[in-house]
Parts: sequence; structure tokens; C-alpha cells
Amino acid sequence: MTTDTAGRIRWGIMGTGGIAASFARDLQLVDDAEVVAVGSRSDESATAFAGRFDLPRAYGSYEKLVDDPDVDVVYVATPQTAHAANVRLALEAGKPVLCEKPFTVNAAEARDVVELARERGLFLMEAMWTRFLPHFRRIDQLLRSGVLGDVTTVVADHGQAIPADPAHRLQRPDLAGGALLDLGIYPVSLTSYVLGRPDGVAAAGTLSPNGVDAQTSAVFTYASGAHAVVTTTMRARTANRAVITGTQARLEIDDVWYAPTSFSLLRPASSQPERFEYTRVGGGLRHQAVEVGRLLRAGATESDVMPLDETVTIMETLDEIRRQIGLRFPGE
Repeated sequence: MTTDTAGRIRWGIMGTGGIAASFARDLQLVDDAEVVAVGSRSDESATAFAGRFDLPRAYGSYEKLVDDPDVDVVYVATPQTAHAANVRLALEAGKPVLCEKPFTVNAAEARDVVELARERGLFLMEAMWTRFLPHFRRIDQLLRSGVLGDVTTVVADHGQAIPADPAHRLQRPDLAGGALLDLGIYPVSLTSYVLGRPDGVAAAGTLSPNGVDAQTSAVFTYASGAHAVVTTTMRARTANRAVITGTQARLEIDDVWYAPTSFSLLRPASSQPERFEYTRVGGGLRHQAVEVGRLLRAGATESDVMPLDETVTIMETLDEIRRQIGLRFPGE
């Protein structure tokens, strides 16, 4: 792949919302990467965003962004209802893509863009930033070491107090709003990370007057006998903690478990937990960008930390939960 004369990975950001700003801010902490362009649906929004982060180029269309020859990789940070189309636009322009979660609205869309990326031999990854955080990389090592024994239970929640304003994006069915896809995807992805695809799903949800899910919970069962319990709500801020329990020990991840934080390893034979403390630098989004840069330089087309096949199965699990709670979006 091409880079600039200093060998930096040159990013183009598609979208100008809050997560796009957070990503641009975090990339300022990465020595071998830089944002060189932003694309929006309007010149005004793109120009304002470029001004905030001193970017050299601002485009009033996504097409112009992906056609920029100096953009090495595109970060899709648009509303989730546009993810599939925006990822396809970038891939068809020959650009590798990091797409914000939820990857798409449903599994059919996910399969479609994954197939296109593989046909074109282009890099594509879901921006599940949690998996690349320092505390999660250490958790991965502990899980692989077998220190927990056989994992029996995963319990995780993600709840935030979202304004009831029907104009808020999470309150809008036309933007695939609700708790599940925006918030619940974190605990669902965690269970996939630890236990894989569930063999059984039993879900319950409460729909808002606007027609999106205000609160959803699910129990996943596995052939191994393991269970996972996930819950998400946009009616209140919950504890936002996660626990992974095994036959020999358990991991308790601090609030907020999906963001940069610390955790404890507890063994029944020990009265004191083993603490794993981490100092937070930046918002945490830079770690996935560093991984994308490493993979692009290696010529890889996907990540073994967030594989495309797993992204698709996570979307299939979300589809099943939505089917059980009766949550459908316009056009589905």
C-alpha cells in the first residue's frame, strides 16, 4: 500500500459526528498515522470539521473523499443505516475500510459488504474498539492461558440514560435506533469474543413509544453448558460492568468495562484479587487505528482479533434478538 513520504497511514474520515471527532482526536496520538481528509454530505459540515482538526482537505460528498488518491484507508463514522452503502462506496473505490459499530443494520447487509471486500481483496474491519484496548489484550492472554478453567458464565450490561426526545438518533426507527444496536452490541460482542456464537438465544425487550427498543435482555446458551446474560437499556445508566467466570477463577472488569479501564482476577483459593491497572491516555480509539495500520502494512485483508466472519455472526445474533422482541426497522 502507499503511505506519505514519512510512512504514515493517511486516513479519510467519512462523517462529522461525535464518534468521528473522537477518532480524529485520538489519531493525533498516533505517530505513524494522520487524518488527511474528511467527507460529509455538505461542504459546510466538512469545512467546519476540517477546521477543528486542522485537516488539509474537506469534501462535501463521500464520493470525493473515497476518490482522493492520498487517502489510504477510510473510517466510516456515518449513521448505521448508511454503513452498508458507505462501506460499499469506499470498497468500490479501492479503499480499505474501518467501519464503526454496529457494522450494519442486519446480517444480510454485513454479508454483502464482506463478500465485496473479499472479492476485491481489500481490508475491512468492524470498529469494535474495545477488543484492541490494553486491558482487553491482557484479558485475551489470561483466557488463552487457561487460568479461568472452563468458562461457565459471562454477564455484561451496557445502559445509558438517553434523552426521550423523539428527534434523538437513538429514538428514531428510521436511523435503526434503540438500545440493542448501539449499546447492546458491546455485551453481545463480548460474549462472542469469550464463548463464540450461541447455540440458543432467549430474549425479552421493551419497545418505546417511538418504536425502538428501550431495554433488551437476552440469555445465550452453549453446547458446552455455558451461559451468557446480556442486558442493555437507554432508560438509565447501569453499572456497566462485566464478569467472566470460569471453573477455576473469574475476571471482574471495572466500570466502564468496554472503555479503557482496569480489572481483577479472583481465585477461590486467594483472599486477595490480582489487580491489573491501566492508565488511560486519550479516548481509547487509537488502539484500533494502530492495529489497522499494522495490518495494512502487512498486506492483511482482515483482523484475527475482530474477524469478518465473527462480525457477521454477531449481526445474526442481533437479528435473532430483534426477531424475538419484535423490533423491525423501516424497509426491512
